[in-house]
Amino acid sequence: MIGLLDFLKTAGIKVDTTDLKIHLACWNGREHPIDEYFSGRFEEWQSWQTKRNFQCKQVISLIDRGQGEWLFAGVYQILGYEPHPSNEKHILYSTKALPKQDKLIGRIAVYHKRRGRNSYIWFKEGVNLQITEIRRDKLTIEDFPGYNSVVLSHSSLRIITKQKIASWHGALANIKGIYLITDTTTGKHYIGKASGRDGIWQRWGAYADNGHGGNKELRSLLKNKGKLHVTHFQYSILEIADTHASDGDILAREAHWMKALKSREFGLN
Repeated sequence: MIGLLDFLKTAGIKVDTTDLKIHLACWNGREHPIDEYFSGRFEEWQSWQTKRNFQCKQVISLIDRGQGEWLFAGVYQILGYEPHPSNEKHILYSTKALPKQDKLIGRIAVYHKRRGRNSYIWFKEGVNLQITEIRRDKLTIEDFPGYNSVVLSHSSLRIITKQKIASWHGALANIKGIYLITDTTTGKHYIGKASGRDGIWQRWGAYADNGHGGNKELRSLLKNKGKLHVTHFQYSILEIADTHASDGDILAREAHWMKALKSREFGLN
């Protein structure tokens, strides 16, 4: 297998290994970098640092995909830094993506066994960044997987609804049903129904916008925990309804699931 550095140099990308760091971008407790990549905001996201992590000339950015696999997210020149305008304790870096790499970002997967918890490591000769795959196309958010396989983070839901990804819109805007929202920090459930004109798409669009969709318990939870707690919400579908199902039928199925999962007694209904 060819190494990432050798491949980039062959592609004409001028990587300076004399003063180079590798950013192993992982979940930070609020956002996952893969969601920022899907939304097109990865460079902006990584520019906001809590410490002077990018005191170097260049940074190679890799996004965690699990089990030692990392997605190549670009090589960036570090131009400078300043206190972040909205939080003086944090640092805002100015970066610039190196030329000739746009067609490679999001296509290269590399293997790297992370040692320790440090997300910002200096490049040293012998650092193992072996390419395991070069995708034909850039990695994009997955197409709709089927009603029985939907499990979405709030970040992914926002991207899907904001970009109005066709496969998701076509599947969710034309179906009524019962859905589940789980607070992954407690395991508590909220069960809701979608019976309006645009079905589940309409309801989930509201959750993507404000996190609570107008629901009393979810609104109270976010008020107590803070707006960022919405990043811990997970969305899935329990049951879809026939297009001819009445509002009464859907209401009855919602009540069934609340009873089955005890979401009134122990959850968020």
